[in-house]
Amino acid sequence: MSIWTRIADVIASIGESVGGFLQAIVTRNPGPPEKSVAFTIGMIALGAKMAKADGVVTEDEIAAFKQVFHIPDEELSAVARVFNLAKQDTAGFETYARQIARLFDAQHEVLEDVLDGLFHIAKADNAYHPGEHGFLGQVAEIFGFSPQDFARIRARHVGLADDPWLILGLPHDAGEEEIRRRYRELVREYHPDRHIAAGVPEEMIEIATERLQKVNEAYGRIMKERAA
Repeated sequence: MSIWTRIADVIASIGESVGGFLQAIVTRNPGPPEKSVAFTIGMIALGAKMAKADGVVTEDEIAAFKQVFHIPDEELSAVARVFNLAKQDTAGFETYARQIARLFDAQHEVLEDVLDGLFHIAKADNAYHPGEHGFLGQVAEIFGFSPQDFARIRARHVGLADDPWLILGLPHDAGEEEIRRRYRELVREYHPDRHIAAGVPEEMIEIATERLQKVNEAYGRIMKERAA
């Protein structure tokens, strides 16, 4: 059964807000399948709020949202239902962000998946608006990321993406052993199998895979510069 079929079943069975459903999941001890559904619904809800952060929802942003999740055409109606419920919900995006943070407490690698997906939506119209920056910064803060962490995550998408040191979260004067140690840490943290085990749906694993590719590229550039 696909994640979208499970979401359709959830939407058909609940008569409450998206926030109410997420809160019900958070208050018990869910296993990976239930976490996977909650993760995806929470991500859709934040995506709906994200798409409005710059004051307008563009076709590019909607298309990017579909790309993040690889949604098949026959499942679009279920996803659209969650998307519209989130837009109508009086709860602010902070509510959804806190619920996701509680669901994946201390699993920052999973929370980075959420931020990476939201960045993908934000840059879909080839512009990164102040409203989107503020939105993402607040979500990152709720998730427990420091300003330095947020800058590192942002560097993979916009602005300072040409700085491999920032992508690895290292100072420019870091020694070779520190560089290698940090690289090994990130490879372990970003391995797709770890995300699946934590409850991230397989439909989202490409986000972690792309992030690992960015880390590999940054490490390769730094080591090449050091060898020159």
